[in-house]
Amino acid sequence: MRTGRQLDDLLQQCHFHLRSEQLAPMANEAAAAEPPYLAFLEQVLRCEIDAREEKAMESRLRQAGFPYMRTLEDFDFAFQAAISKRHIQQLTTMQWIDDAFNLFFLGPPGTGKTHLSVAIGSAAVDKGYKVRFISMDQLVSAFRTESTEPKAQRILRAIRKADLVIIDELGFLPITRTEANQFFQLVNDLYQQTSVIITSNKSFEEWPEVFGDSVITTAILDRLVHHSELFSLSGDSYRMTHRKTFLTA
Repeated sequence: MRTGRQLDDLLQQCHFHLRSEQLAPMANEAAAAEPPYLAFLEQVLRCEIDAREEKAMESRLRQAGFPYMRTLEDFDFAFQAAISKRHIQQLTTMQWIDDAFNLFFLGPPGTGKTHLSVAIGSAAVDKGYKVRFISMDQLVSAFRTESTEPKAQRILRAIRKADLVIIDELGFLPITRTEANQFFQLVNDLYQQTSVIITSNKSFEEWPEVFGDSVITTAILDRLVHHSELFSLSGDSYRMTHRKTFLTA
């Protein structure tokens, strides 16, 4: 009779994710119930498929690079009445990703833009899509060091291979003309191939101030807005309204 270690070696050689301690209860149950051999084999293979799917999902979630985890169930739609809960929930079908549509969440700080983008992005990960989250500041940093830093090269390569790219906080910091051109090139590479979510505290009319060039801005918006949905968020900052304090009366 094979030991657990020997069985684990065989499972590893077959590139199985299951291990002997997971198979043991199934084998004991099969010994008592005496199912047909093929039925037991099917049970083992289904467990292996489930294990592989779970590992793949964990890998996609790790590679997405979310700053934190959020869900649509966590979002306070009553506080942010400028958007429709039903409309947002329809996005979880992910048909818009299949059609390479883009989403914009525009509005003041604290109105839920990043929360929504992370929640939708994590739902996409659950459904098997490759997602990459990056702040505009981090993206610009990658542009600046792409020629010398392998990490920056890996980041930009992963973005170009993603099904959905989330660019957070566009507009907080101005960028140079060179960086604006690099951003245009990235948008052009993703155009009609990859869906993009952009969050920004700037309206489209203010984007020329961010990129420092109205011509480049027009070219960027032309590609991003072609197939897109715009969500304008408004109101007070949720964080400020629900802030916690150590002070007591």
